[in-house]
Amino acid sequence: MTAPKSPSRSYERIYETVRRIPPGKVSTYGEVASISGLLRQARLVGYALHNLPPGTGVPWHRVINAQGKVSLSDIDGAYERQVRLLRKEGIVFTKGVVDLARFGWLRGGGRKVRTR
Repeated sequence: MTAPKSPSRSYERIYETVRRIPPGKVSTYGEVASISGLLRQARLVGYALHNLPPGTGVPWHRVINAQGKVSLSDIDGAYERQVRLLRKEGIVFTKGVVDLARFGWLRGGGRKVRTR
């Protein structure tokens, strides 16, 4: 029997970023990729979260797509589980969409963003 394969360094960077998303906030796959130093690698974020080892404590449910929607299918109940976890944290869905301006982790979320 072989030992389980450890996550790649890229996956570890993604997991570290996702761990920083606070309860009640969401981020997009693309934002997580960018913050992790993996520009234009949004799909890699999806792959990393799909392969997340159980029991890691990484709040995978706080990552949604750029349209503010949950990308998971509901074949195995994953979509409903993610929506339920987000609602439990106070995230509001309007017609299946999260307001990223309000609930986005680094999009202001009610804060004024300073510009020059």
